[in-house]
Amino acid sequence: MRNKGLIITLTVLVSVLCLYFLSLTLVSRGVQRDAARYASRSGQLNEKQRQHYLDSVWRAPVFGPLTYKEVRQSELGLGLDLNGGMHLTMEVSPVEIVRAMSGNSKDPVFNKAMAQAQELRKTNPSTPFTTLFAQSFQQIAPNDKLARIFANTTNKGAIDINASNEKVMSEINKQEEEAIDRSFNILRNRIDKFGTSQPNIQRVKGTGRIQIELPGVDNPDRVRKLVQGQAKLEFWEVWRQDEFAPYLNQLAQVLNAQEQAAAPAAKAATDTTATAAATPAGDSTSLASQLAKKGTKATATADSAAPQKNVLASLFTMPGKLGVNLRDTARMNAILRSPETRGVLPSNLTFLWGAKPEEISGQEYLELYPIRKGSATEAPIGGEVISDANGDIDPMSGRAEVTMQMNPTGARKWQRLTAANIGRQIAIVLDDYVYSAPNVQSEIAGGNSSISGNFQIEEAKDLANILKAGKLPAPTRIVEEAVVGPSLGREATNQGLFSVIGGLAIIMLFMAVYYGRAGLVADAVLLFNLFLIMGVLANFQFALTLPGIAGLLLVIAASVDANVLIFERIREELDHGLQPTDAINKGYSRATTAIFDSNVTQLIIAVILGFFGTGPVQNFAITLGIGVFTSFLSAVYVSRLIIERMVKNGSTKSLSFSTPISRNLFKNINLDIVGKRKIAYTLSTVFILIGFGLMYQQGGPNLGVDFRGGREYIVNFSKPVVASDVRDLLTQDYFGGAGTEVKTFGAESRLRITTGYLAADESADADKQVEAAMFKGLNTKYSALNPTKVSSSKVGATIADDIKRTSVLSLGLTLLAIFVYVLFRFEKWQYSMAAVVALFHDALIVIASFPIARALGLNYEMDQVFVAAVLTTIGFSMNDTIVIYDRIREYLRENKHLTFAQVVNPALNSTFSRTMITFTTVFLVMVVLYVFGGETLRSFSFAMIIGIIFGTYSSLYIAAPLILDTYGRKEKERLNTSEAGAPKLNTAAQA
Repeated sequence: MRNKGLIITLTVLVSVLCLYFLSLTLVSRGVQRDAARYASRSGQLNEKQRQHYLDSVWRAPVFGPLTYKEVRQSELGLGLDLNGGMHLTMEVSPVEIVRAMSGNSKDPVFNKAMAQAQELRKTNPSTPFTTLFAQSFQQIAPNDKLARIFANTTNKGAIDINASNEKVMSEINKQEEEAIDRSFNILRNRIDKFGTSQPNIQRVKGTGRIQIELPGVDNPDRVRKLVQGQAKLEFWEVWRQDEFAPYLNQLAQVLNAQEQAAAPAAKAATDTTATAAATPAGDSTSLASQLAKKGTKATATADSAAPQKNVLASLFTMPGKLGVNLRDTARMNAILRSPETRGVLPSNLTFLWGAKPEEISGQEYLELYPIRKGSATEAPIGGEVISDANGDIDPMSGRAEVTMQMNPTGARKWQRLTAANIGRQIAIVLDDYVYSAPNVQSEIAGGNSSISGNFQIEEAKDLANILKAGKLPAPTRIVEEAVVGPSLGREATNQGLFSVIGGLAIIMLFMAVYYGRAGLVADAVLLFNLFLIMGVLANFQFALTLPGIAGLLLVIAASVDANVLIFERIREELDHGLQPTDAINKGYSRATTAIFDSNVTQLIIAVILGFFGTGPVQNFAITLGIGVFTSFLSAVYVSRLIIERMVKNGSTKSLSFSTPISRNLFKNINLDIVGKRKIAYTLSTVFILIGFGLMYQQGGPNLGVDFRGGREYIVNFSKPVVASDVRDLLTQDYFGGAGTEVKTFGAESRLRITTGYLAADESADADKQVEAAMFKGLNTKYSALNPTKVSSSKVGATIADDIKRTSVLSLGLTLLAIFVYVLFRFEKWQYSMAAVVALFHDALIVIASFPIARALGLNYEMDQVFVAAVLTTIGFSMNDTIVIYDRIREYLRENKHLTFAQVVNPALNSTFSRTMITFTTVFLVMVVLYVFGGETLRSFSFAMIIGIIFGTYSSLYIAAPLILDTYGRKEKERLNTSEAGAPKLNTAAQA
């Protein structure tokens, strides 16, 4: 094998990295177990104490120099479906942005165009609202100009009265994009302050949507209020140190006395050293130092034997500023909220945190700002007066600065505020966090100001964007939501674990029984591949979800396929009389091309699913994509290194590629497969027609909430209930006759209730109304069974339409990409055409199987995960087809006197053993997933089982025979040959 040293080096390097990141996961889990033990009393877990423990070690080293924070950020996390939590998709409303830019215009043409655009949006959800608005305006008033409406004080300097409609729309689109970015940053800051571990927030590419994942959340209502609240920008006066310091000194005395009274005298005597360490040093003029001195003096009379610990001084450790170490913020918050603090501080003194921590000498600190603000006091200036803000480089000083302009009302207020605060700070506050507190140099008239400071250009632009939060409010609404309870998450984790263990055990046993010692090598490589996948997932901080586990199982089965392909080629070469060493080299060499092509087609599917999919589908695609690379490395290179080492050590005689069970299995297969193609065509057509006929009779496909929109709830009962009775009760009396489906979910006492009631209304009030109606209905008949919601989800109509559109697009792009790749690799369009027709046939078969199953009492929904199953079926079927195509090409190259018609059956028969072995392994894995994977993956695994059966069938009876019916027949006529009198096919090894 060439480049053996490079491959060994790469393998060792990747293995070390994977081991390192997986060890971080183990360390993190260990800390979490320690926290649980610390917070458990008599078998009961105190969540606050557990979180307090984790907060206390957040910045403490737990793995060499790495802190728990750094370890936690690099661990392999669990998705919401395994860990419990909340998933949200927020959409920034462009309607309010356009209205704000128009100055809330009352113009009848403008308002008519807005109303028409909102109506068009219901039927064209994928078209941007601004585009629909421009089209509507043009249709209503063809000769009118948008500048007449948008050339106002809000857009001063950006849109003038002579601007073209194109320029106006360009500016609107620009402001909409900035508003989305601003909303994203505001939401990110809110989520970061929320307190949940490992939150995830990201923009959905190509849309105005923002996805949020919050693991472990147990208060969904609080989250909804948090993310949907309007951004609140304010300008506040700031107290000077000489003004608020006496109050803090008084508070320090109160806290110190309280601490002394609570602690025994003996304990106080042992704290002398700790007190000295906690007292700030070096800056004698700092507030913390003053507090330390005054606190010591105040308590000296109480206990002259030993100086007491000064509570505030030990917390205010930020050099040169009033601030605390980031790890002490929770303790500081507790002090600020205490009755003692409220009793000492004046009513108009409020402390607010800075928005971002500051790193000093390797430590992170958060500054506290003393704001002149009462509980019922309005800010002197609100964000609504800002007309524009920009971050740029000052040409005079070369430093980053922020310029802001205010409207006339704001300019007058700003002049009065700055005149009264010369030499003092004014805090810029968003959502009660201080983003900047510049010093006022002089009175500012005219409303134009600049803010300069020690910040980078990116920070200046961020601050400018924050200042625009008042100018262009961008309210967000929840268009998709899912809440998974912790009990359901634990159940899903167990199901996933059983599925992986079961699938792995079956495959490893099968390989050992079928291939002997070579099978044991494949098992070792399989475990190594699993190790690599988990390590890469941890390295890139991907969370493992239930669909991700399904992808993992599929990757395991597919990686075995590569070993099967190699071992079958080696067995063929051994049968042709080659020595074991030559047979191994030849087997790997000949199998690599087909393995490479198969992996490319899988990668195409993973990329398309990852690009167009969301949530669970995206996680499935990520696992599948990573598995493509790790499987190729482990099956083609690592297994070869092991086998070559065994041969080199003299283990050739004991290195077997078969067992007594498999030695003569599939030998001398001689099936007339292409001769039965017309029967296959007929059977497939009949199956598809029956399926789609039943679908029509059933009123259309059984779409999941992903595709049709609506709300879904998982409800537990203390005893089994009849799903049809619950459906009739809710539909007729409580959901207004709206489409409702109720089915058991994993147990007879658990139901999944899906309804289209108020599906078009995506508001929080509608969410509450639907849930209240559901429980009102359930409690009228089943109150004794204690109905309890353990999970819920919502998909808005626009999201559902987008999912349907992207699903169809994904299927089309997959088939197109495979057509192009097969054409590139096999250089004949007939190969591409036959492959795509066979794959489309597989997709139709899987779709048709669902209404047939429904008619037989198996009620499975078509959702996003179903789409992933269809595309994965296409990938599996394409793998088989590629292997057959590769063997046909090989036979034609080595037997140039033969035609396609003469080699197609021998090629199908020679690859038949590999086809059936791969089918068996993947089929068994999917059966395990169907049995142990739980209800969430039942639809996926059912679709995959059908897809594997018919994908194998189509690669034999559809793909290659179709080439024969197009290219093969013409070739036969051109060469004027017949199969009966053809020379014998040579399949022996070529030296």
